[in-house]
Amino acid sequence: MSDKSDVITPVREKSPTNISNHFSADTETGQAPELKRNLKARHLQMIAIGGTIGTGLFIGSGAAIAKAGPAGALIGFAFVGFLVFSVMQSFAEIGTHIPTTGAFTTYATRFVDPSLGFAMGWIYWFSWAITFALELTAVGIIIHFWKESVSDAMLITIFLVVITAANLLPVKFYGEFEFWFASVKVVTVIGFIIFAICIDAGAGKNGYLGFKTWGNPGAFAPYDIIQGNDALAKFAGFWAVMIKAGFSYQGTELVGVAAGEAENPRKNVPAAVRKTFYRILFFFVATVFFIGLLVPYDNEDLLSSGSDASASPFVIAATLAGVPVIPHLMNAVLLFVVLSAANSNVYSGSRILMGMVKDGTAPNFMQKTTKQGVPYAAVLFTAAFGLLAYINLGNTGGIVFEWFLNISAVAGFIAWASINLCHIQFMRALKAQGISRDSLPYKAWGQPYFAWFGLCFNIIIIFTQGFEAFIPWDTTSFFTAYISLILFVVLYAVHKIWTRSQFVSPAVADVVSGSLETDDTVWPEIQPTTLWGKMWAWIS
Repeated sequence: MSDKSDVITPVREKSPTNISNHFSADTETGQAPELKRNLKARHLQMIAIGGTIGTGLFIGSGAAIAKAGPAGALIGFAFVGFLVFSVMQSFAEIGTHIPTTGAFTTYATRFVDPSLGFAMGWIYWFSWAITFALELTAVGIIIHFWKESVSDAMLITIFLVVITAANLLPVKFYGEFEFWFASVKVVTVIGFIIFAICIDAGAGKNGYLGFKTWGNPGAFAPYDIIQGNDALAKFAGFWAVMIKAGFSYQGTELVGVAAGEAENPRKNVPAAVRKTFYRILFFFVATVFFIGLLVPYDNEDLLSSGSDASASPFVIAATLAGVPVIPHLMNAVLLFVVLSAANSNVYSGSRILMGMVKDGTAPNFMQKTTKQGVPYAAVLFTAAFGLLAYINLGNTGGIVFEWFLNISAVAGFIAWASINLCHIQFMRALKAQGISRDSLPYKAWGQPYFAWFGLCFNIIIIFTQGFEAFIPWDTTSFFTAYISLILFVVLYAVHKIWTRSQFVSPAVADVVSGSLETDDTVWPEIQPTTLWGKMWAWIS
């Protein structure tokens, strides 16, 4: 179902001087590889949505309510949503001016410090690579909900091959996969919200609910690791939810990774970023609000350690309301969610590697591309880490994966903090070089204060996300919680000592190379003529 508005052919007036495509495709002549700008507006919009909506919302939101209560979880998710908005505002201003693959590492290298670009790039890439292995393991858990006898090793092998093959196709296929995967997620969330309104209004077997769960057992839950101080225990629960909400929101920045392959980035990237806040407000905050109305925080099923439909608060809410068919439907949705995440893992990891090659922090062979612009070497290298999923088949695999998972989770906060820091330095560079922010394709709101807000709170969360290891002190829990931060510091220090790199002065920071101001590509504006095209133009 396509529309003429999807067929956009760029016009180059002076192709020899075009910088926006500065990954130039002729590897035989020694030029850098070319990634094709084949991601359409609807692809970019759904990548932004699909990158955020995942198991964190469909499963993790239940644990958040169990820890903090319905009001504590709601406030926590809303606050972190505002934090994510600050990160995306920071990215939008830089990313629309310089849309490039592997944006985060490139911006850190150009505007802050090459060592920051190196450390953040490798730990962020590793987070995507290891999460791919985690998602492959989750596929087995989900399918076992229907058939226990299916071999985990067989499922891991099948989906490892399928996802890798999908990422070796031209990028427009990735965009299509994500578009439809994300559409399933969106329909599910909207359907749940409508379902929740009906149940809360009295359609379920328990009659009218209203805000009963906010009164009994209560709006705020005391976190059980704090004893003897009810107020502190409730604050600890709220803070634990902020950390969990941050993990749930991670993936929003995927639109930044895809910016280097987006059609008409001057228009499409800001459009995707601007609506991030409203998506977060609707999908996350509304969902957490309605779960809190339907499921009391002391429900034992909310603390389930499972990864299939039985652990989903959506299913728990339906079960309490007396609707038995939901578990199988939700399990099917979770399968789509995990496959979407696995697809994004390989895509994002490979593009981050491409950006690091350009910065000189990854091996040159990673930049090899097919004639269709697919970085096959980076895709295969990233996908190879999916083989680590087989570790989880062993008796001690769960312990290893717990460490890997923490590296992945905290790496997202490190990336967010780096994006805010890059934006602060970018604004300083513009000021030092006499360039007005009014001349940029997109001017972020509330700057520089909003970027400082994001930077400070991301750093606070990075340092406090393992607070449970201190109450009481537990050495194993401490290293499990902070291994990612330790690894980041080691990577930064080793690169700094080895290369003796200097911090980038705002006066000499490169704010021109690859910018749209030097790009002479003209993207025709074609008005949609079909009903589908007009509907999507209205949505986006």
